[in-house]
Amino acid sequence: MKKASLILSALLLACVSTVFAADEVLTVAVFDFETKDESTRDLGPKIATLVNANLSAEPMLITVERAELQKALGEQELGLSGTVSTDTAAKVGHLTGAKVLVTGRAFKVEKDLIIVAKIISAETSRVFGEIVQGAPANVADLSAALAKKIAKVVTEKSEVLVAKVVSRDERIEKIIKSLKGDKRPLVSVNINERHFGGPVIDPAAQTELSVILQKAGFTLIDEKSDKKPEIEITGEAFSAYGMRKGNLISCRSRIEIKIHEKATGKLIMVDRQTSVAVDIAEQIAAKNALQNAAGELAERLLPKLTQ
Repeated sequence: MKKASLILSALLLACVSTVFAADEVLTVAVFDFETKDESTRDLGPKIATLVNANLSAEPMLITVERAELQKALGEQELGLSGTVSTDTAAKVGHLTGAKVLVTGRAFKVEKDLIIVAKIISAETSRVFGEIVQGAPANVADLSAALAKKIAKVVTEKSEVLVAKVVSRDERIEKIIKSLKGDKRPLVSVNINERHFGGPVIDPAAQTELSVILQKAGFTLIDEKSDKKPEIEITGEAFSAYGMRKGNLISCRSRIEIKIHEKATGKLIMVDRQTSVAVDIAEQIAAKNALQNAAGELAERLLPKLTQ
């Protein structure tokens, strides 16, 4: 019986890992609800905290920690308010790693408290709404009911809330097709990498970018090469532990690069990219996050090298 139980647990873990593949995880950020009425002025942050707490208990969702959300957005002067819109959704999603943003309003109509939630995609700009209504004294129950409705929308409408996942091979094929002419300069890539909380085993960002460059027909130059690079790509990459949900660990990454023309020292391009990935092992999640970020950077980077 014990052996059968262990086998079943292993099979369930494998299934969960498959369902929560890096590109399929639904990450949600909950913002303070807007409250303009004097009688509800203090409820905005409380509703957001309660909704966030209830959503974090949903097995198919991962929520962005409120403290991390405040830290990320405070630097951009966006704040945690109900003013987040489809126009700012993509920027907020980029800063926080969230695919879905939740915000809304709370107000009184006669004796009832009405809470309206907006569920905004950070990738497709699609918006859905949900509403709950009841006695103001039951804010906790209303927030829990609203969270259930939000979770249902996010999971059932995931195909329109989250952009279609592009496979690694599809991305590389798209990059190659975007390149103009036959010009392929000699390129060197040197991206320093670190993972907060543990040593770096291999440079995932540099490796992924180098692989894509080679597949696209570029010749890579390193310190052992006889030739000198025409283009130098340098930068910094780091990854960090995000959070744990059950057996799953999320990690965030950021890559910052500069591209110089070796002969003239001309700065061709400066860019950066963040990404998030999930796995049952922290190091793998970190590497996947860096690999994803490098792939997204490559889409913008390689066309510049052939102009």
